[in-house]
Amino acid sequence: MSHSPRSATPTSPRRDDLRADCARCFALCCVAPAFAASADFAIDKPARQPCPNLRPDHRCGIHTELRDRGFPGCTVFDCFGAGQQVAQVTFGGRDWRTAPETAADMFDAFTVMRPLHELLWYLTEALALHPPAALRGELDRARDETARLAAGSAEELRAVDVPAHRERVNVLLSRAGAAARGQGGADRRGAQLFGADLRGADLRRANLRGALLIGADLRGVDLHLADLTGADLRGADLRGADLTGSLFLHQSQLDAARGDARTGLPARLHRPTHWSSLPLTPVRRPSGPAPVARRGRRR
Repeated sequence: MSHSPRSATPTSPRRDDLRADCARCFALCCVAPAFAASADFAIDKPARQPCPNLRPDHRCGIHTELRDRGFPGCTVFDCFGAGQQVAQVTFGGRDWRTAPETAADMFDAFTVMRPLHELLWYLTEALALHPPAALRGELDRARDETARLAAGSAEELRAVDVPAHRERVNVLLSRAGAAARGQGGADRRGAQLFGADLRGADLRRANLRGALLIGADLRGVDLHLADLTGADLRGADLRGADLTGSLFLHQSQLDAARGDARTGLPARLHRPTHWSSLPLTPVRRPSGPAPVARRGRRR
């Protein structure tokens, strides 16, 4: 049984629809996912159980203190607009607190909607790169298909094979990134660069899809046309780095990293507020060949 009426021909969402609007959600990200006690979360929280910091009005009781209280993972999470889509469209504005019979279906729908909306965001970014005509047609069709899946009922969402769909879309996104990067550039796909000192490394046009850059030192590095799809930038030092022309860079990646007033950012992204509290230190570019990446501890 569908929870809300569906449009026969759903349209692809605008960029604004792919940004989280917490005021139109029911704190689904604070309930549906499981949290594991770690550097990102101070506690263990089972899936489908509300976070103990969640208030009855769906607001976080420690929102302004999340980093200080051991919940930096909450400050960098982005649902890409999936929360309000599930709350207001899939379930027609019904609240899982006041309509508890919807809770299980709503949480299940959110776990599918979130990756679909993430793919919609990447597909929108890929189309903005002005890919070749044939590839653009494939990207358009993939975006339309993903939008159709996201517009489904709770039952239809449950039947979506997210891994298979993601795999098909990622092939197109990889091609779009390659077309935008052009010739040259290092191939660091999936590279494990934990704590690596990359100052002086030439990462222009680099393929950094899925690279683990946790705690990496990228001070002063030029990342023009570098593909940062899914790159893990938690704790990465971006002070003085130039990301103005980086590809597929998302706000949550910046929120997880460290930077300063000299970090160059694309116009569509904003400088995280916590960056202003970081010490401003000079960027020293090492002489000689680029240093070898070294493994560091995750903090």
